[in-house]
Amino acid sequence: MSTPSTIGADGGATGSALEIELNGINAIPSSEHKGHPRDLFWPWFAANVSVLGISYGSFLLGFGISLWQATIVGLVGIVVSFLFCGFIALAGKRGHAPTMTLSRAAFGINGNRVPSALSWLLTVGWETVLASLAVLATATVFTELGWEGGVLTKVVALVVVAALIVVGGVLGFDFIMKLQKWITIITGILTVVYVILVADQINFDTLAAIPGGGTPQVIGALVFMMTGFGLGWVNAAADYSRYLPRSASSTGVVAWTTFGASLAPIILLLFGLLLAGSSAELSGAIAVDPIGALTTILPIWFLIPFALVAVLGLVGGAVLDIYSSGLALLTTGLRVPRFVAAGIDGVLMVLGAIYVVFFAGSFLGPFQGFLITLGVPVAAWCGIFMADILLRKKGYAVKELFDPAGRYGSVRVLSIVLIAAGSFIGWGMVTNGFADWLAWQGYLLDPLGLGGRGGEWAFANLGVLAALVIGFGGTLLFGRGAVRAQEALPVPGEDQAAQELLSA
Repeated sequence: MSTPSTIGADGGATGSALEIELNGINAIPSSEHKGHPRDLFWPWFAANVSVLGISYGSFLLGFGISLWQATIVGLVGIVVSFLFCGFIALAGKRGHAPTMTLSRAAFGINGNRVPSALSWLLTVGWETVLASLAVLATATVFTELGWEGGVLTKVVALVVVAALIVVGGVLGFDFIMKLQKWITIITGILTVVYVILVADQINFDTLAAIPGGGTPQVIGALVFMMTGFGLGWVNAAADYSRYLPRSASSTGVVAWTTFGASLAPIILLLFGLLLAGSSAELSGAIAVDPIGALTTILPIWFLIPFALVAVLGLVGGAVLDIYSSGLALLTTGLRVPRFVAAGIDGVLMVLGAIYVVFFAGSFLGPFQGFLITLGVPVAAWCGIFMADILLRKKGYAVKELFDPAGRYGSVRVLSIVLIAAGSFIGWGMVTNGFADWLAWQGYLLDPLGLGGRGGEWAFANLGVLAALVIGFGGTLLFGRGAVRAQEALPVPGEDQAAQELLSA
C-alpha cells in the first residue's frame, strides 16, 4: 500500500512521514488504504496516557462521592464514552473520510457547518488546555528544582510545546502515527516509575473514611467523566481509521479504539483516586495546577523525567486535537490546505494558552465550564451521528458528501432541529458556577422540579445525558426513511464497489 500523499519543500508529492500530508477532508483513495485495526491502539493510547488522568481522581472525588463510587463511575464513564469513539470510528473505515466530512450524511452538506463549528471549538479548546498544562507543569518542575520557574521559563516552555504540537498537526497522519507510538512507549515506562515512587503516599485509612454521595452527585461525576474522556474525542474518532482498507475487521476497529483509548485513563484514574483521597492538601493543589501539583510528592532526581512524561503525554493528546481541529475547520467551509488550517489553529492555541498560563487564576473552574458547556451540543451531535451510522446498511457515496445537490442534500432539517432541541434542553439542565458568563444555564431545573440552580441536582449535569438521548432517539425514530431513500440511489464507479463489499 502507498503512504498518504505528502508534499515536500519543492511542492512535489512524496511518501515521507516527515513531509506534509496533502489529504484533507477528501475521501482517501483506495490506493492509499493501509494498516490494521490494531494500529489504532498507538494513537489512542498515546493521546490518553497523560498524567492528567491521575488528576481526574481529585476532580472526581470533588463531587462528594466515596472511593468505591468514584471507582465505579470512573470505569463506566471512561469505557462507555470511548466505546462511542470506537463505534464512530467505523464510519471512518466505511467512508474513508474524516469524521466531520462523514457527518454531512446526517446533517446535509451545508447543515453540517453547525456541528463542524462545534467540533472545531471543542478540539481547539482541548489543545489549548493540554498545551497550557504542559507549560504549567514545566514551570512547576523548574521551581521544585530551585531554578527559575517564572515568566521566562513559561514563555520558553510555551514556545517549545507549541512548536511540537503545531509541527505534528501540520505534517499530518503518517508523522502522527509514528510519533504516537514512541510517546506511548516512553510515557508508559516513565508513568509506571512514577506510580512506584509515590505509592507510599497512599493512606488506606483516610480513603476508607471518605463519605459517599447521593444519586445527583454520582450522576454528575459520571457525566463529567464522559465529557472529559470519550465525549471529548467522538468528533475526531473516524479521522484515524479512515486509511484502513475496506476489508478491515469492524469489530477490530471498535475494540482497538476503545481498548487503546481506555487502558491508560483507567489505570491512571484509579491511582489518582488513591492519591487524592489520601491527601486533602494534594487534592486542593491539583485544582490549581493539575500536573505540577503531582511533582510535590516526587524525589528531586525524578523531576526531569516527570517533566518529560508530563509534556510528552500532553503533547500526544494535543497533536491529535490540532490535526482534527484543522479538519473540522475545513468542513465549516474554509478553503485552505489542511496544513494551513492546522497552522491557524496553532495560533489560536497559543493565544488561549497565554491566557490560561498568565492570566487565569484557577484551572479547574474554567476547565469544567468548558467541558460541560460544549459537552451538551457535542453529546446531541454524537447521538445523532451514532444513530445515523446504526441505520445505514451500506457505506457512503463519498463523492456526494461534497455536493449539496446530491443525495445527502444541503440541509437535513431533522438533525438541525434535534441538535438545537438537545442543546436547549441540555443547557437548561446543567449549571456552571465557574464563570459569570455561564450563569444563564440551568433555566429548566426549577420548572422540571429539580430544585433550581441551588438544588441538589444542579451539578448533576443531566443536560449532557438528555442531549445524547434526544439526538440518538430522535434520529432512530424519525430518520430511518431519509437514510433508506439515500441508500436506494445507485452509486457509480468505485463507490459502488465499496457499497457492495460493505453490504456483503
